[in-house]
Amino acid sequence: MERPERERMEYDVVVVGGGPAGLSTAIRLKQLAADAGSDLSVVVVEKGSEIGAHILSGAVFDPIGLDRLIPEWRQDTSCPVKTEVKEDQFLFLGPAGGVRLPNFAMPKLMNNHGNYIISLGDLCRWLAAQAEALGVEIYPGFAANEVLYDDKGSVIGIATGDMGVSREGEMKDSFTPGMELTGKYVVFAEGARGQLSKQLIAKFGLDQGREPQKFGIGIKELWQLAPEKSKPGLVQHSFGWPLDSSTGGGSFLYHLDGGKAVVGFVVHLNYSNPTLSPFDEFQRFKTHKMIRDTFEGGKRLCYGARALTEGGWQSVPKLSFPGGVLVGCAAGFMNVPRIKGSHNAILSGMLAAEHIAGALAAGRANDEIVGYDKAWRGSAIGRDLFRVRNVKPLWSKLGTYAGIALGGIDMWLNQLVGVSPFGTMRHGKKDSECLKLLKDVTPIHYPKPDGVVSFDKLSSVFLSNTNHEEDQPCHLRLKDPTIPVRLNLPEYGEPARLYCPAGVYEIVYQDEANRADPKFVINAQNCVHCKTCDIKDPAQNITWVAPEGGGGPNYPDM
Repeated sequence: MERPERERMEYDVVVVGGGPAGLSTAIRLKQLAADAGSDLSVVVVEKGSEIGAHILSGAVFDPIGLDRLIPEWRQDTSCPVKTEVKEDQFLFLGPAGGVRLPNFAMPKLMNNHGNYIISLGDLCRWLAAQAEALGVEIYPGFAANEVLYDDKGSVIGIATGDMGVSREGEMKDSFTPGMELTGKYVVFAEGARGQLSKQLIAKFGLDQGREPQKFGIGIKELWQLAPEKSKPGLVQHSFGWPLDSSTGGGSFLYHLDGGKAVVGFVVHLNYSNPTLSPFDEFQRFKTHKMIRDTFEGGKRLCYGARALTEGGWQSVPKLSFPGGVLVGCAAGFMNVPRIKGSHNAILSGMLAAEHIAGALAAGRANDEIVGYDKAWRGSAIGRDLFRVRNVKPLWSKLGTYAGIALGGIDMWLNQLVGVSPFGTMRHGKKDSECLKLLKDVTPIHYPKPDGVVSFDKLSSVFLSNTNHEEDQPCHLRLKDPTIPVRLNLPEYGEPARLYCPAGVYEIVYQDEANRADPKFVINAQNCVHCKTCDIKDPAQNITWVAPEGGGGPNYPDM
């Protein structure tokens, strides 16, 4: 069967990713065009089956970006930003108990007064409606799988993935070729560890002179609580148990309206013990005596996981290159101690749109938007990240107790006098370089889930509504198929089976009785697209690529 040619569609601006950064870029471009009395053609492509399907965040939302993008949002009853934060609680947990830290001791920027507890997926669905009302074309279910370049090496667009390709790479009867979407500029808003963003960073050397990007994995559940347990507006964060003092991370628990609550756990991916399982640490956390009671009598509704960019100020790559820009978490704009990135995602989309609009008005195309890259550090985004730039490296280098204490002092000093005694600290190693050998650690043994507040991976993945076309090429690609058994298993116990929160990776012994003849198995249909394997694998042997468009989780209200 001869491969059909791809159809090409031309636009002024192509946006890759239907999250808050991508949608804000599109909205702001159309606003500016309307103000100038001109018209711009803008398209957004999104790999999820619908806008919001792949969106997962805590989320306590700082409305600073939304206030600037759509100032009248509070008057729109359809806007899903409704549950205002009423109370902040900070807990330090130990194995047998814990203490609540006094709010007055916390740096002012940790105060959530004026913020909202939201479903970021629902906010993106609302933003998509605003974008479409302005004339933005949105195509969900289309995964951008290839960057298109002109003969000078400038980015001119993207190609979506082919549909209907078999596991062996052959065209099925249902085969449909991908489309080429070209533009004068292309905005990459793929989120943390985006497939095409990763390629662009490498191709154009955008990370030269920067610290390596750091990541965490965030795992989240949505619950319907027993009526007497619901406290709408309560925001609770914890650190300490079940993680040891050398492993960074902590929990969040946010009470929504309607008796619902979201609970989650973040583990920094520079952890060193290869037997650690972020999923099981999260399940163990919910059994703590200060936490468990909230969930007893309730029902778990949804589950998901996603990588977070944690490098901050030091790790943001160059954001512009010939023909395109990076925005949002593709650029790494999350504020780690606040566990917030959506406000900066919106602000970065707006900032990029303003610089792109200026370039288009000047008749430019497919060149580099250098003004955007130069502007962000002096903007609200830069001010937000600069104040907390040392929190992550202090935590990583000194451990939880000393690291958090000095990080708090550093944030106070940055707030009060605008300086830090530490200057700007370095992160050092990539997360993939941080694991110790199996022989050098004490293995962690996790209790079996009780089915009341703690659960297994497979029942959790079921609640993520994950679905992939089974007869398609595996989207989790091994550079060397021998490494998992030959290298990772004897040296690290093959950590992929543990750091993956969806049970994608297994070691299966073909002689189970003698634990002999091991085989590395990839259950790609379980993948929730968290990208942890692409980040943490010690051999950097796993590459995540987008599966057939529409595949993956389908998160409601996450």
